[in-house]
Amino acid sequence: MDSIRTYLHALDAGALNATLIELYGGSALSVQRQRYNNLLSRLEKWSGCSKAVLVIAPGRTELGGNHTDHNNGVVLAAGVHSDCLAVACPVDEAVIRVRSEGFPDSIEVDCTDLAPRVEEEGTSIALVRGVVAGFVSRGWAVGGFDACISGDVPVGAGLSSSAAFEVCIGQILNQLYCEGKRTSLELATVGREAENTYFGKPCGFMDQLACATQGILSIDFMTPETPGVMEIDFDFEATGYQLVVVDTGGSHADLTPEYAAIPEEMGRAARVMGQDVARGLTVQQVLDNVVAIRKGAGDRGVLRLIHFIEESERAQQQVVALQTNDMDGFLRLVNQSGDSSWRLLQNCISTTNALEQGIPLALTLTERFLGDKGAWRIQGGGFAGTIQAYVPNELVQQYSNFMNGVFKPGAVLPLRIRKPGMDCIRLKELRGVSSS
Repeated sequence: MDSIRTYLHALDAGALNATLIELYGGSALSVQRQRYNNLLSRLEKWSGCSKAVLVIAPGRTELGGNHTDHNNGVVLAAGVHSDCLAVACPVDEAVIRVRSEGFPDSIEVDCTDLAPRVEEEGTSIALVRGVVAGFVSRGWAVGGFDACISGDVPVGAGLSSSAAFEVCIGQILNQLYCEGKRTSLELATVGREAENTYFGKPCGFMDQLACATQGILSIDFMTPETPGVMEIDFDFEATGYQLVVVDTGGSHADLTPEYAAIPEEMGRAARVMGQDVARGLTVQQVLDNVVAIRKGAGDRGVLRLIHFIEESERAQQQVVALQTNDMDGFLRLVNQSGDSSWRLLQNCISTTNALEQGIPLALTLTERFLGDKGAWRIQGGGFAGTIQAYVPNELVQQYSNFMNGVFKPGAVLPLRIRKPGMDCIRLKELRGVSSS
């Protein structure tokens, strides 16, 4: 651990500037220096501790493979610049206390009382309790700590703010009590368990794994508990396009049944073909057995099964496009993914509120605005929330003004892809900084 005073002196002297620019970009340096300063000072004043760890867990964006992780498919994902930042120090008692910026109350969890609580479902305290329980169940060391957290991953923007929070709590425990030995896969596994069992959301595995690993990742879920992860070295900032998400303002509340229906219907269609999951089937097999699949899984089950097969293949083709610097080919695949999600997967419109169609509206307006330039698709789980677009740099400001005017100020959020290896800032790794 490093002293809070030394962190603050390093910030003031500019010793962290290069790290912050790499994390957030040069234009955000001043804001991020103040953010880090405020968080460190807040913990020092509240807890009274002198030494602490500084950990980071980014949000994530899905670049390809919409709803493919839960049927053992392939996903292309990336960590982004928006993150969950925490400064934490150990305490003698077995109690975890967390204060989050912007929230008046602190979270308190007794490390000896880790049973799930129904009344906590859907809350942050459930995620903290669930992550600690995941460590304990595996025999990993845990202990109490005080932590101040600043999260700038927008809630409801499809960037996995909850997964970033779970991974952040796991990383605090990892750094304070496990000597940093817990892997990104282990932290992601614990985070998903906390969200499934304690928070009450039946999410897949992609969110937590992308947040924990960072960088651009091709994730193959053929063996879902130990997915294959391949890092992709590609610089989107050198392409002439800006990756953005557009928050349409739709709520994800009460959409759990819609999300749950997708893997259930894909699985039901696959079982007609004699498989438990859709992985391994071909479109030709579906066409040859379409009558039986319609009878056993319905028309939408057929369409969603075709989407899964083609979308999983498309995610792999996107990797090849990036590896060969074929940005035009990559953008074509992005648009194909968006079209498939709309027509086949059908996760752009919620059946519970047919008049609210922010996702199709944003996609349609983006298509009309960009024409044959760039690409657009749904972002994340769907039904409400955000879309994703690749906008030529020269059109970003004009596009942002247009879409912000339609939806809300700040609806368009430019994204930077987070490089891997930035999960903990250690002063001893910075040249010329003493960590005493």
